[in-house]
Amino acid sequence: MSIPSRFSVAIHILTILEMGRGASSEEIARSVGTNSAIIRLLLGKLKKAGFIHARRGIKGSSLAKPSREINLLDIYNATEKEVALFLLHENPNPNCPIGKNIQNTLSGILDEAQKAMEDKLSKYNLSDVSSEIRQRIESKKKGFSKKQA
Repeated sequence: MSIPSRFSVAIHILTILEMGRGASSEEIARSVGTNSAIIRLLLGKLKKAGFIHARRGIKGSSLAKPSREINLLDIYNATEKEVALFLLHENPNPNCPIGKNIQNTLSGILDEAQKAMEDKLSKYNLSDVSSEIRQRIESKKKGFSKKQA
């Protein structure tokens, strides 16, 4: 089981915009490695959540607020929070002692796990992501220039 990639793609999109690379959905799609229709769908979700300004027919979206004010939990909620992270299987056998009790037993544990993940995501914001990427880019540039010397 995994969280669909909409979440990480949305972070990718917002990071492109935060790093000053205003781009069309086609250009963003090339960076992400996906179809531009998926990018447009996510841009719509990000706009609805108030993270970006996007206008039809005009190239490039922009952040609607500073990246430090957009935390990863907000992005998760805007793109993935349609259902609970963990879904319990339906129709366990009520005549089986395990089947009768499994859902009630697991629901509390899984709710705690989801809450822990959400708490962790709320501690990071978009500027943390872009900062890390900037550091990695600079580190590679320094390593590349040393190899040339």
